[in-house]
Amino acid sequence: MLARVGGAAGTTSALEFITSPFSAVAELRPHALGITYWFDPPTATGPHEVRVRLTGRRLDVEGTRTPADDFVAMATLPQVQPGSRRTALTHRVVDKAPGRWHVTAEAIATPHGGKPSDAVRLPSAEGVGSTTFAPVATMRAPGVVLGAWPTMVGLGVVLALILQSTLARAHGLPTTKVLILALIASILGAAGAKIYYRLTHLKESGGRALAGLSVQGFVIVATVTFVLGGALQDLPIGHLLDATVPALLVGQAVGRLGCLFGGCCAGLPTRSRWGVWSSDRRVGTRRIPVQLMESAAAATLALLTAIIAWQVPTSAAGALFIAGVAAYIALRQILFPLRGVPRSTRHGRHITLAAALTLLAAALAALLLG
Repeated sequence: MLARVGGAAGTTSALEFITSPFSAVAELRPHALGITYWFDPPTATGPHEVRVRLTGRRLDVEGTRTPADDFVAMATLPQVQPGSRRTALTHRVVDKAPGRWHVTAEAIATPHGGKPSDAVRLPSAEGVGSTTFAPVATMRAPGVVLGAWPTMVGLGVVLALILQSTLARAHGLPTTKVLILALIASILGAAGAKIYYRLTHLKESGGRALAGLSVQGFVIVATVTFVLGGALQDLPIGHLLDATVPALLVGQAVGRLGCLFGGCCAGLPTRSRWGVWSSDRRVGTRRIPVQLMESAAAATLALLTAIIAWQVPTSAAGALFIAGVAAYIALRQILFPLRGVPRSTRHGRHITLAAALTLLAAALAALLLG
């Protein structure tokens, strides 16, 4: 199903062009050309490197042609496994003249460690398509739903606020004050997510406003906001945090679905029958559904913590928050190797996992003994 989102899954042609679903947006500037080449991996054993040569020529040129009216680009996929089924490779061409383009794609697949003579020529394709608004060309691809991430995150925030208000009432907390504090924490948390991501990805160039947000930054800033805001309003901090952690986890559970449909945090390619066809905005193929796995983990933790929070524990207030956050962080660290994104530090994952498990054990002990 996802293979048909944002394209025809290569059923009408092996070459497709990225378009905007809204004609008014398509006319905005700057423009870029988004091209997707569909292919079936070679049946020979072993991984292959796929190289696609794209040759473009702008149509309807008035006057003398310039370098902005032609291009030759090479798109490379370093490792394609046989049996991974229909695959989509999307390439963007920027800094060229807007308009209609005729593009030809020629592809070869070379086995790892093989000779050039062992290369397999894949079906060539050609087509005519138009440029579109550059951010749309960058964000959209087969398997990617435009606007899915902010939509699902927004839905997650709404559901989280509803759940938090319900649990706050059970804990005897003033729901209006808690709601206002939660809205402030959400806004500041979003800023914290952006700052945290930039600090941990200094080598990356700045991108779109909604690109590059870290859940760690959100949780840190939102937690500090709840602690400081609760203290200023003389709210019991432990109970406030215990009523908050199920809401945080619900938000994560729903938001991760936005990652799946938005083409971010994608899992590694796999040939397993349990894989899900999805995209990282560049390569659409069968992948480990790590976003669904993390969403399911967050939803399970949200249910467990909500049941416990509804009981209103008094002797160990705050321990539930620590346990819920620590358990989620530990599960994230366990799932990280399944993502198709390299880690920025060598030992950070192991240190974080050990710290999270230690906090989880301490919090569970406090809950059980309290």
